[in-house]
Amino acid sequence: QVQLVESGGGLVQAGGSLRLSCVASGRTFSNYAMGWFRQAPGKERESVAAISMSGSTTSYTDSVKGRFTISRDNAKNTVYLQMNSLKPEDTAVYYCAAGPAINIVRIKQRVTYWGQGTQVTVSS
Repeated sequence: QVQLVESGGGLVQAGGSLRLSCVASGRTFSNYAMGWFRQAPGKERESVAAISMSGSTTSYTDSVKGRFTISRDNAKNTVYLQMNSLKPEDTAVYYCAAGPAINIVRIKQRVTYWGQGTQVTVSS
């Protein structure tokens, strides 16, 4: 089992920045690709970004490219999501996810482990 705990969410004005963190415990963190999803009220949970086990490869959904950056520190068992130039449409609950490969962890039905989520609210 892997336990994932997110933090860093909050209320920010449009154009502002937030950094989300997700700390993993349990099995070896570096054995998992990691991802971030988000779910807005009344909408499907969608993949935002993912990173490979080593951190050498990243992947983003088009709507956040150039604004969000995913990174990981395997020594700290932590994955981050730096969010800049935030927009009201970024408002959602953000979830950390772990899976066996970067192309798999972007598919919500194939995620192995989920965090509990952290709320991000962007005001206009």
